[in-house]
Amino acid sequence: MKRAQTGFTLVELAIVLVIIGLLLGGVLKGQQMIQNAKYKNFRQQIDAYRAAVYSFQDRYGALPGDMADASTRLHAPSGVTIKNGNGDGVIQGGYCDRNNEESCLVWQHLILAGLISGDPAQTGKKAQRHHTYGGVISSIATGTWANGRNELKLLMRGVPGDVAQRLDDELDDGNATSGDIARFGGSGSTYNANQMVNLFVSL
Repeated sequence: MKRAQTGFTLVELAIVLVIIGLLLGGVLKGQQMIQNAKYKNFRQQIDAYRAAVYSFQDRYGALPGDMADASTRLHAPSGVTIKNGNGDGVIQGGYCDRNNEESCLVWQHLILAGLISGDPAQTGKKAQRHHTYGGVISSIATGTWANGRNELKLLMRGVPGDVAQRLDDELDDGNATSGDIARFGGSGSTYNANQMVNLFVSL
């Protein structure tokens, strides 16, 4: 005798599809939550560095990195040499690629003031920080980069384009070439979501 073949009923198939849909929805929701958490942390990093710079200025009457008497007013662990800035009221330098550049000394001064964590013995590129998305926070310096205004800026490299656009949309004018948040290099008024960008944020 032939045995009757059985398969899934429509109800069983519907249940399987619902379960798959719930699993996919959960995965996508989880990924969205992770991305939102990273973005929130990224914004908090910017706020923390801004607060650290101005807290230092309030406490010492000078900008970190530019402070001319840092070696006498800040206290370092044994074996660590404190470098002074020139005290002209601006933080000179750019990418923090030379040991005694003021834009590099910023990190040492902020660390010694207890405003950020890190090793004050690190100099030059070793002193640079990293942001949430893995790129380098090169420096805090005074310049006209990105938006054409001569002001104190935070330079972050390797920022995802979609993150830069979201940040600019939420906190500034949404234009990649103007305002307090602007792209360094590239072209066009919007950020390419599929590219990494160098981003300047006015402090």
